[in-house]
Amino acid sequence: MGFVFAEIILRNAGDVELARTGHMEAEDIRQIMVTALVDTGAYTLALPESIVVQLGLPVVEEREFDLADGSKKAMPVVGPVWLKFKNRQTVCLAVQTHDDEVLLGSIPLEDLDVVINPKAQTIEVNPESPYMPKMKLK
Repeated sequence: MGFVFAEIILRNAGDVELARTGHMEAEDIRQIMVTALVDTGAYTLALPESIVVQLGLPVVEEREFDLADGSKKAMPVVGPVWLKFKNRQTVCLAVQTHDDEVLLGSIPLEDLDVVINPKAQTIEVNPESPYMPKMKLK
C-alpha cells in the first residue's frame, strides 16, 4: 500500500465559536484547505508551524511525543482545531511540528468515522454510515 492522502479543511475552532455567538463575522474565520497524509500510526493531528500561525492557534500545553525514528521530543500542543472532511467534522487538538506536512492521525480519523481506500490512496466516508458518523460509546 502506498501513501494515503485526504483533502481537509482546518479552522480555528475559537473563531468558529465567536462566529456562532455573533462576535465575529463568518467570513473572518481563519481557515485553510490542506492535503493531509493519513498516518494511522500517529495518534493525533500534526500541523506545521506555518499553518498554526496562519490559523492563529494558541499553545495549550507541551507534551512528550515518541517520534518515528524512535526518539522522544517535547512539542507544543495547539488548538482547538475544527477539522472537516466531506460531510464529517470534528474538533481536536494538534501537535505543532517543524515538518512541512500535515498528518491526520488515528484519533481524528476515528472521530470522523472514515475508512481507508488503499486502492485509491484516499479516505472515504464510512459506507455503513454515510449520512452521519457512527461511534462506539461503550
